[in-house]
Amino acid sequence: MDYIYEMKKISATNGGIIDNKTAASVGISRAVLSNLCKENKIQRVMRGQYILENDIQDELVSIALRSKQLIFSHETALFLHGISDRVPFEYSLTAPSNKVPSGAIRQDCKIYYIKSELFELGKTKMYTQFGNEVTAYDLERTLCDVIRSRNNIGSETFLSALKMYVASPNKNLNLLNSYAKKMKIAGVVRKYLEVLL
Repeated sequence: MDYIYEMKKISATNGGIIDNKTAASVGISRAVLSNLCKENKIQRVMRGQYILENDIQDELVSIALRSKQLIFSHETALFLHGISDRVPFEYSLTAPSNKVPSGAIRQDCKIYYIKSELFELGKTKMYTQFGNEVTAYDLERTLCDVIRSRNNIGSETFLSALKMYVASPNKNLNLLNSYAKKMKIAGVVRKYLEVLL
């Protein structure tokens, strides 16, 4: 078997990441992956995940593959939407309040929790800077999250996001109001928007 050829196929359909489970499904064992690492033909980026030797890791895809119970949110979603020009120092994710992400994810990322019934509100697909698809919140949900968590987000990031949203031709104030009502922050959202609009 041409292992590198098989791994190139996995990499192409998996955001550049070769994970143990997908590799095993095509007959590539962990021992083979370990040997290919020793030969510098692939690189281990984290436990159970590899990239081809000359590839650059898409960290967002790598994190997304570790759990389907997380959605990119807050500062990370602002970055994905182009409402923040800063690459986040730490990736932000939201989890349902009845689920606990793995210790590795909690150590590497900033985790926010929300009631299960609000977890999928505004869930959408976005593209990373490498062109790979990940799950994140839409712009209006992201703005609600940022307002809701404004004390945990730097004031510069918070105010810049609000100003950029108000100036955006893609804003949907009706959708923002709908989300704000469901998240019980409509009054706070209105207060900030009245100042900026």
